[in-house]
Amino acid sequence: MTDRLAGAEIAFLMANEGVEQVELTDPWEAVLAEGGRPILVAPEPGEVQAFNHRDRADTFDVDVTVADADPARFAGLVLPGGVVNPDRLRMNDDAVKFTRAFFDAGTPVAAICHAPWTLVEADVVRDRHVTSWPSLRTDLVNAGAHWDDNEVIVDTGGPNVLVTSRKPGDLPAFDREMIGAFAARLPG
Repeated sequence: MTDRLAGAEIAFLMANEGVEQVELTDPWEAVLAEGGRPILVAPEPGEVQAFNHRDRADTFDVDVTVADADPARFAGLVLPGGVVNPDRLRMNDDAVKFTRAFFDAGTPVAAICHAPWTLVEADVVRDRHVTSWPSLRTDLVNAGAHWDDNEVIVDTGGPNVLVTSRKPGDLPAFDREMIGAFAARLPG
C-alpha cells in the first residue's frame, strides 16, 4: 500500500443494477491500495446490484446519490462497465450531467468496457482517443471519437485525462493508468 492518492476521494458512478462486478471491485481495490477513498455514487439510495456477466453477484452500498453528489469533491471519476449499467446511466440526466462536470473541470475520468456509452451521452468524446468493448466502436466513432482496439488508451488531448480500456482482462493496465492519472492531478 502506498499513498499516491493520500485520502483523495474518487467517485465510482454506476446504475443501481447492472455493473460488472470485477470492473467495480478491481479499480476500487486499486484506489484503496494507493490510499484513496472510493465513493459509490448511484441514481438511487440503497444498494447497487453487481453481475458476473449475466449472473447476479454481490450488492454494494451506495454512499451518495448522483443528484446529491458534488463533482468538485472528487479527484477523479471511474465508470465501470457491464452492458446494462451504462445503458441505464445514459438515460439518467443527473448521471450524464455529473459525468460531463468532470470534463468541464478538467478532472481525470477512467471508463472501461461498455462505460463509454455514458461518455457518448455526455458529449465528451469528440476528438478524443478511446477504446472500449468492440461493440461500442460505431457509437464512439459516430460521436466523434478516434477508436482503437488497445488494452488501454490514455488520452491527454482534451480538457482532462481520459483513460479507457476494453474488458476485464485489461484491468491491470487500466488500474495502473487510472491511478497515475488521478495521482498526477493531486497537489504536491
